[in-house]
Amino acid sequence: MSCTSPSPDIHQALVDFADSGRALALAVILKDTGSTPRKAGTKALIDSSGAIRGTIGGGSVEAEAQRRAVEAIRSGRPLVFDFAMEGSSAAGAEPVCGGSMRILIDPTAATHAAAYGQAVEAGRNRRSGVLLTSVRHGRETTVDVEWLAADSLPRKAAFPGGEAVRSVLAGKAPHLFVQDDNRLEVLAEPLVPPPLLVIAGGGHIGQALAAQAALLGFDIVVIDDRREFLDAALYPPGVVTRCGDIAGQLAALPVDGDTFIAIVTRGHQHDERALAACIHRPAAYVGMIGSRRKVAILRKDLLASGAATEEEFARVYAPIGLDIGAETAAEIAASIVAQLIAVRRKGGSPRMPIE
Repeated sequence: MSCTSPSPDIHQALVDFADSGRALALAVILKDTGSTPRKAGTKALIDSSGAIRGTIGGGSVEAEAQRRAVEAIRSGRPLVFDFAMEGSSAAGAEPVCGGSMRILIDPTAATHAAAYGQAVEAGRNRRSGVLLTSVRHGRETTVDVEWLAADSLPRKAAFPGGEAVRSVLAGKAPHLFVQDDNRLEVLAEPLVPPPLLVIAGGGHIGQALAAQAALLGFDIVVIDDRREFLDAALYPPGVVTRCGDIAGQLAALPVDGDTFIAIVTRGHQHDERALAACIHRPAAYVGMIGSRRKVAILRKDLLASGAATEEEFARVYAPIGLDIGAETAAEIAASIVAQLIAVRRKGGSPRMPIE
């Protein structure tokens, strides 16, 4: 499961649900094997009537989880069950995916709202960490949940151990650790903030780019020195806008290896200053709009002034986007988004040639 899962939304919903005092159970996929509709770490909330928020895969597996959740809420006791999808005929009611899922039903989830709240708050502050869901089997099954911020892993994690949990965080995929002859199961779920897209320029292309990138799960910041181009109505919900000198704002923003920067300002002078402000930063991607001739001139100026080196400029995607013959603002935004995907998923993308 990737770290762009819906879990953070479920975590917030759980906190809200817990505050309401209503009875609930949290369904968590602890482990998936083979072909399954959803993967480890996926969660859903189920209330005492069986109504569900979120999904762990739908169909018979979800119906079974809902049935068991209603029973667990009545008893107040967590339970774990395995569900095999090994039906032999497509004509039958049994699922035929061929995989299996191990699922926790936790009617005590509200007592762990503080840990889920810490995970939500960390996400808002773009801080990574690992959520540990510990299930201990004995006379009764008990559940504990702990949030570990990335910078505290070596100090706090006793089991599965700091190194093991850090490897989960680095691999960005959850893992179920087992100890004491299966009497203790710990799901280590890495939660990493979505990639950050910084759009320098709130004009038509910047607006179209924000709209399309929001569909891909990017956190988005739009920078412009014209307040009228930063009206919230121009952007999808959740987009952050910053008004001020574009180069200065870019220089002040925290930038790391999960930051993508698209420079699409209203003129070459703004573009050049914006690029000079971020060309030295450790971003995953820096792209700048412009014709091949404009890019060649800006490259010459930056190299001549010492504002950039050959190696630094070689990292810049300029002209920005894939060469798909884009003409309209929406088409140009689509070409940029496709390039962002290529860099994010494949580590690189073809560049348009510079004259």
